[in-house]
Amino acid sequence: MTATSPATDTARAKAAQSGFWRSARARHMMPVAFVTYSLAYLDKSNYAIASAGGMADDLHLSSGADSLIAASFFLGYFFFQIPGTIYAEQRSARRLVAWSTVVWGLLAVAQGLLSSPAQLIAVRFALGVVEGAVLPSMVMLLGRWFTRGERGRANTLLILGNPVTVMWLSAVSGWLVSVSDWRVMFIAEGVPSVLWGLCCLRLVKDRPEQTHRLPAHELDLLRADLAAEQAAAPPVSGTLRQRYRTVLRSTRVLTMAAQYFFWSFGMYGFVFWLPAIIKKGSGEGIGATGLLTAIPYACAACAMLLNSRLSDRSGRRRAAVWPWLGCGGLALLASYAAGDHFPVALALLVVAGLCLYAPYGPYFALVSTLAPPGIAGAAVALVNSFGALGSFAGTYLVGWVRGTQLGDAGAFGLMAVCALLAAGLTLAVPEPTASRPVPVP
Repeated sequence: MTATSPATDTARAKAAQSGFWRSARARHMMPVAFVTYSLAYLDKSNYAIASAGGMADDLHLSSGADSLIAASFFLGYFFFQIPGTIYAEQRSARRLVAWSTVVWGLLAVAQGLLSSPAQLIAVRFALGVVEGAVLPSMVMLLGRWFTRGERGRANTLLILGNPVTVMWLSAVSGWLVSVSDWRVMFIAEGVPSVLWGLCCLRLVKDRPEQTHRLPAHELDLLRADLAAEQAAAPPVSGTLRQRYRTVLRSTRVLTMAAQYFFWSFGMYGFVFWLPAIIKKGSGEGIGATGLLTAIPYACAACAMLLNSRLSDRSGRRRAAVWPWLGCGGLALLASYAAGDHFPVALALLVVAGLCLYAPYGPYFALVSTLAPPGIAGAAVALVNSFGALGSFAGTYLVGWVRGTQLGDAGAFGLMAVCALLAAGLTLAVPEPTASRPVPVP
């Protein structure tokens, strides 16, 4: 056992008293991570509002073409996951995240300047390529800034940019389209990413010791805790590429990759087509539709914070994932069964949305824990790659099915079955041995 110094013990006591949310690391890194992921989610998800707000009609898009344009993003997103993460680990996650943000902002603006479906498919694909490595690189980056007992909350605050962004995106984008058009919306929402990416070059650091904003006692404590975690882990051997190949032989990681495929299928079918479903069910215009679409995401943000807090406190990750996904699948089925009773159907869509979002933070902490030693970044990249394929399938097939005789019944059935399959696959991996719970103030 390694003895700790009185100074380290004092620092640990101070950190426990101040709590995760008030630590200098959280104050420095989490706003940057949150805004970055929020902008990424904004520029890939506002297509749903544009489509419902007149783009499909203006460009004479069939339901199949509309779905393919929306889904083409995720094919690009799939291809750059692992190559981008290798660059982030070997070179600089900071530079990858910052310049990716600038380029995707330019591509997002370009969507508002095009009129050809083929051009839109190409730009959406390129947008996915640029954004591909951002999430796994950010998860890897947070792993350098936070201990195992803090990563559930760190990952949750990062991914909280997803529902929070869709919440205000739905309202603001709906308003922009109603007072101008979908082209103005794309341009107005792409420019902030360009500016923010340039800011990230100054704000983001690859490692906590590279910034001067952390108190010495907190940095010393973090180094000691991360060193203890590394010492307790089995030794890592082989080159980086050999370790990446190791992840392809990990049954647990492959199971979670399949799980994330089905979860993402249901999730992105929900995200991309919720505005159209609500507009059809409510009979309201695009402005009111945007406000109604925001409700599930406001509730989802609260559920994510609560679930991550409970998961970090207990150390149990798997138990913070599968029950939520199972309930989300059942709520989707019940929402469609509500039929013409729109208030009941909307309430059940709110339940479905918060259940599908709540497990994200604990989930990525679970994947990192299940991965073979030293390759958590590769594991997250592989899992996220399969999630991108599921997102492509969900976005395309749910939209396509809605245009067939199966209609919304088939769409809801697809999303619900995939959510239930994701819950079942989560139960196929063991619950990692819970680490000592950290004090959660």
